[in-house]
Amino acid sequence: MKRVSAINATSLLKRNFSNHLLSSSSSSLQLIPRSDDPPKPIILNPLYNLLPNTQNPNRIVDVICSQRDFLSPNLRNEVKSLIPHLGHREISRVLLRFQSDATRALSFFNWVKSDLGKTPNVNNYCLLLHVLAWSKKFPLAMQFLCELIELNVKEEEDVFSVLVSATEECNWDPVVFDMLVKAYLKLGLVEEAFSVFRKVIAFGCPVSVVTCNHLLNGLLKLDLIDDCWRVYRVMCRVGIHPNAHTFNVLTNVVCNGSSFCQVNEFLEKMEEEEGFEPDLVTYNTLVSGYCKRGRLKEAFYLYKIMYRRRVVPDLVTYTSLIKGLCREGRVREAHQTFHRMVDRGIKADCVAYNTLVYAYCKEGMMEQAKRLLHEMLGSGVVPDRFTCKVIVEGFVKGGRLLAAVNFVVELTRLRVGISFEVCSFLIESLCREGKPFAAKHLLERITEEEGHKATPETFNSLIESFSRCDSIDEALLLKEKLTSQNQEVDAGSYRALIGCLCRIGRNREAESLMVEMVDSDVKPDSSVCGALVNGYCKELDFAKAESLLSFFAIEFRFFDIESYNLLVKAVCETGSGYKEVLELQERMQRVGFVPNTLSCKYMIQGLSQQLDGLM
Repeated sequence: MKRVSAINATSLLKRNFSNHLLSSSSSSLQLIPRSDDPPKPIILNPLYNLLPNTQNPNRIVDVICSQRDFLSPNLRNEVKSLIPHLGHREISRVLLRFQSDATRALSFFNWVKSDLGKTPNVNNYCLLLHVLAWSKKFPLAMQFLCELIELNVKEEEDVFSVLVSATEECNWDPVVFDMLVKAYLKLGLVEEAFSVFRKVIAFGCPVSVVTCNHLLNGLLKLDLIDDCWRVYRVMCRVGIHPNAHTFNVLTNVVCNGSSFCQVNEFLEKMEEEEGFEPDLVTYNTLVSGYCKRGRLKEAFYLYKIMYRRRVVPDLVTYTSLIKGLCREGRVREAHQTFHRMVDRGIKADCVAYNTLVYAYCKEGMMEQAKRLLHEMLGSGVVPDRFTCKVIVEGFVKGGRLLAAVNFVVELTRLRVGISFEVCSFLIESLCREGKPFAAKHLLERITEEEGHKATPETFNSLIESFSRCDSIDEALLLKEKLTSQNQEVDAGSYRALIGCLCRIGRNREAESLMVEMVDSDVKPDSSVCGALVNGYCKELDFAKAESLLSFFAIEFRFFDIESYNLLVKAVCETGSGYKEVLELQERMQRVGFVPNTLSCKYMIQGLSQQLDGLM
């Protein structure tokens, strides 16, 4: 790239900007003056000249430039009295003195940052960038460009404008502006890169086709289709010649945009006007685009055209076709295409296998999916987390829990790693189906063989399942194990445990658990209240049931009318006198309970039974 010297830099800047001002897009591009532009007059104190050079602020630039080694540990002490006078203006002056010696400029800059703890401003950075780019130290220049952009993240100053202004003071290479666009892209600031790209083009500096391609890729990933075409139009206007990569990205743009129907017209235009010949990447992009839109006929037509044009389809081509067929539910045809690919010497990867496995599982064809997994292992392709997950989920969805468990056990025997996500899903499925012993056995096995550590969620699922099956001792053991690991028992587990204890007549233990639940800041709900009231009503301990209802009402402002009606019904069914029932109602009303229709119904039924007994 041709270098632009400092002598003609100013005239070039003026010429480019005057030309640019004639265009409609130039109004947004203005140079931001630096703090020292125009330079302010420096008032020199003549008394400073009576001091030694190392103490004279007027000589600070000369003293620093005379240093040969900025790594010297004694340097800071030598110029200690001058350091407070080293401002941004002085840093710039030193960098300008060092512009023909990039190594010393870099050492000085790092000394200022690291040893002196000073923060250079944007202009200081830009001068260093020009020095590095002029000396062809491009990797270092890119490093400091990225550092500057990150420091200037709030965009208090426009880096591009300051970089332009700095060209008036030092030697510079236009490549630095191309690097600026790249730096924004490298940091993932695609839209900012696009803005800088337009400014660089307007300034008259060249941007490489490689940078343009990176910009196009970034804009495409953000789905900024219109901006992609703007970049391409600018490339054509200023003479940046597109290459194969450019056209492949643009093909992708067409396939992802709303103008997919014009893709053939676009390619014909590229072939006729630009001499572009579609390559493997182009065809793969087109095949994928057709398959995603369900246009399989066109996709397979392109697949045949590839052979005629001596472009051999690869794994990406076949995987796109297989995915397209699977989306349409044509799994057997997809498998035939898969075999055709293998027969032609292309080794399938995990993605290709997973596509078929998922399709078979979706259709409920679990044996075929399982055979395909064994085929994977035989071909040396290691199943990933998705492969195992989708097969296990397929078995569970089909109600074949035992087959899912056997499948996981088989994989562990074959030394295929099973993620805990898959095991946890299977354990929770077994718990939901009321098979907590099988779930616990599976957990113990994978913990021992795979080294997985059970999560609190898994423990809580097991506790709930054992409790629902009235296997309270197993549930309590798991609860104790969970708490011993300083893990929390969740509300669902407490509900299940209390409900189970009440069902089997261990009401005192259930009440103790409720107290523990409250102490653990887990708020009880209606199911806990109902289980305890029902349990004590079965024991005919109505006073305890009443006290619990009052406790929930007073402590939590929780009025469970169903539990209240349960108590009223139990009291009435025991043949208690009508007076006792009315007194109960009065006491409950005092804490906030309001009888409903069902409460009155139970009381009427109880009174009727007493009257029948008297008659």
